[in-house]
Amino acid sequence: MTQEPPLSGILVLEVGAFMAAPFAAMQLADLGARVIKVEPPDGGDQTRASGPFVDGESSPFLRLNRNKESVVLDLKQRADHDAFLRMVDRADVVVENMRPGAMARLGLDQAALRERNPRLVVASASGWGQDGPAADRPGLDIMAQAASGLMSVTGFPDAEPAKVGVPVCDLVTALYVALAVTAALRERDRSGTGQHIDVSLLESGVSLAVWEAGMWFGDGAVATRQGSAHQRYAPYQAIRTGDGYVTVGANTPRLWSALCSALDLEKLLSDPDFADPSARQANRAELIGRIEDVTTTMTSAKVIDLVRAAGVPCALIAGYDDVFTDPVLGERGFFWDAPHPRVGPVRQLGSPMRFSRTPVRRAQAGPSLGSATADVLAEFAGPEAIS
Repeated sequence: MTQEPPLSGILVLEVGAFMAAPFAAMQLADLGARVIKVEPPDGGDQTRASGPFVDGESSPFLRLNRNKESVVLDLKQRADHDAFLRMVDRADVVVENMRPGAMARLGLDQAALRERNPRLVVASASGWGQDGPAADRPGLDIMAQAASGLMSVTGFPDAEPAKVGVPVCDLVTALYVALAVTAALRERDRSGTGQHIDVSLLESGVSLAVWEAGMWFGDGAVATRQGSAHQRYAPYQAIRTGDGYVTVGANTPRLWSALCSALDLEKLLSDPDFADPSARQANRAELIGRIEDVTTTMTSAKVIDLVRAAGVPCALIAGYDDVFTDPVLGERGFFWDAPHPRVGPVRQLGSPMRFSRTPVRRAQAGPSLGSATADVLAEFAGPEAIS
C-alpha cells in the first residue's frame, strides 16, 4: 500500500534564483515537502525570463520549479519582511543561493533565522562558500567548472577548454544541498535543533574528482583531457563505426576477453602490448585503432548487437531528441505530464528516486509568478497582510 511521499509535512522556504537553490528545492518538493518559492516583485526568479516560452511562461521554469507555490515578497519592505519571518516561524527549512552577505543585509542571515526558530535548517548554496578569501566573489557554474579542474579534463587534448554540457556544478551543488537537508532533518529528530548548511559550487565540483585525486595523491600524475576516454581504463570510450560512434566499456579482464571475442579480435588477447589494464591504457591509441579497423566496417546498430550479446556494456550516443522519446524511459514511466492552469499539461523529467512505499510527488508544473501570494500570506501572516 502506497503512503505519502517521504518528506510530507516538511515546510521549505526557497529564496533562490536560476539553478542551485531551485533545483535543490525541487528535489525536496518531489520528495513531498511543501515548498514555498519566495520571489522578488520585479519579475521573480530570473529563470522566468529564459525561453522558450509557452503561452508567456518560461518552459525551463515550468520544469525546474514544479510542485512549488510562488509568493511574491519584497524582503526590503517591512511588511513583506515581517511576513517572511512569520513563515520562518513555522518552517522546517530555508534554502537560499543569494550572494554571501545578501541575506544578512536583509536581517535574514542564518543565525538570525535560527535564533528565531531554533529547529530551522538553513541551507546556503554559493559559488565559493560562505567564508574564506573568495566568499565575496560572484560565482556561476562555468567559473566553478573552471576553478574545480573539471574543464581541464573535459574535451579533447588538442581542443580549446570545454565545460560539461550541462551546468554540472550547479546541479551537483543542488543535490548535495538536498542530501544535507534530509540529513539535518534526521539529526534534528534526535537533537531537536536545526543547523546551517554551507555548500559551494567550487567544492561540489572538486568532490567529483575521484579518479583525478587518486592519480595526483597516488603517484603525482595530473589528469588531462582525454576526449571520451577514461583516465585509467581502455577500451572505455566512444568507438567509431561505419555510420557514427558507440560507447564501449571493457574495464575488467572478463569484459576485455568478451569484447575481443565479440569482434573477432581474439589475437589481441595474446598481444603483450594489451596484456593487462596498464598496458592497454599505455597503448590506448594503437588499441583503439585496432578495434576501429573492425567496427568501422559495421553499422553502429550491428556493433551494439554483437557487443551487447557478449555482455559488454555499450550504448549508442543519443541526442536529446532520442532521449526524450526513449522507449526504455517510456516503459518505466519516467516522463510525466504536470498540469498548469494556463499552459495545460507540461511534460516533466521524472525523478530518478524510486521508493517502494512512498513514491515521489507528481503534482503540478512550476507556478505562475505570485499565484499563491494571497493564500500564503493569509495562512501565515493573517488576512491583514494581504495588500
